[in-house]
Amino acid sequence: MGKYKPLDPLEVPRFAGIRSFWRLPHLKEIPKDADFVIVGIPFDTGASYRVGARYGPEAIRSQSLILRTHNPVLDISPFEYCSGIDYGDIQVIPGFIEHSYETIEKEYRSIIDKEVIPIGLGGDHSITLAELRAIAKKYGPVALVQFDSHTDTDPDYYGHKYNHGTPFIRAVEEGLLLTEHSIQIGIRGSTYSKDEIDKARELGFEIVTAEEMFKLGVDKVARMIQERVGDAKVFVTFDIDFIDPAYAPGTGTPEVGGPSSREALELIRKGLKGLDFVGFDLVEVYPQYDPGFITSLLAANIIFEFISLIALNKKEGKRRERLDATNRKESPGNKV
Repeated sequence: MGKYKPLDPLEVPRFAGIRSFWRLPHLKEIPKDADFVIVGIPFDTGASYRVGARYGPEAIRSQSLILRTHNPVLDISPFEYCSGIDYGDIQVIPGFIEHSYETIEKEYRSIIDKEVIPIGLGGDHSITLAELRAIAKKYGPVALVQFDSHTDTDPDYYGHKYNHGTPFIRAVEEGLLLTEHSIQIGIRGSTYSKDEIDKARELGFEIVTAEEMFKLGVDKVARMIQERVGDAKVFVTFDIDFIDPAYAPGTGTPEVGGPSSREALELIRKGLKGLDFVGFDLVEVYPQYDPGFITSLLAANIIFEFISLIALNKKEGKRRERLDATNRKESPGNKV
């Protein structure tokens, strides 16, 4: 049973208490027996259209209060197998992206050095570059699974290297990614040039556009993710604009023609199951454009799926340990 887990909603009402994610313990010191850490990264001045994702972590935490403790689709109660805490927010510097990158990377290193899986709450998508820098210093280059309506591989923006449309071309240039194991899913919408998607493919990414995704179906795309990533360590980045704005209107650069929330959840469960995770993030939630909090509620539920997948890996690891122990006892060399 996980030591660090949410308050019991049958003992403490869900609307009561401080707004940590899922009402997890808020701790700045990472416990030795924690498996994952929720980390707010409220930086949004890397955005090119709307700003306001700095309030994303707060909104996601607030809507996470409705979460219960069992995932009936994956048939897992996460805190029977893993522990987690809410670290709070990294102190970014609004308007100063390179300084904020240094702060994010430094603090992320102190988190992942404790052998936990960080789950970042954005913030705009520019923050992922700093996360990947920290991840790569710990694990070397990793696979990337990117759910997004944009490739975010623009070479620059008004002559500057860093904004929320550039993190993954920079990550490739800096050697942070195993592009041969990386995939971008859901790409759609108007582009700045005819060859924008082709240029992302030339960087080494496998790309599944939204149109291709609908033609192939969830099961086929899920298998493509599994085959592409394989046994590589993987970082999962989820831009909420991957989902159609009918279901997630509260975002910075909405693109019509995307999947529903149900389709997105199914793809997460099937496509990510069993992968070797080193980190997650969810970005681009803008509460001021979010009627009824439906976007931040969806974001909280997506993170619930991420945590469930971490727990499934722990459960499978424990099952393998039991099988190995049984096999050792039953092996011929151990018989009298």
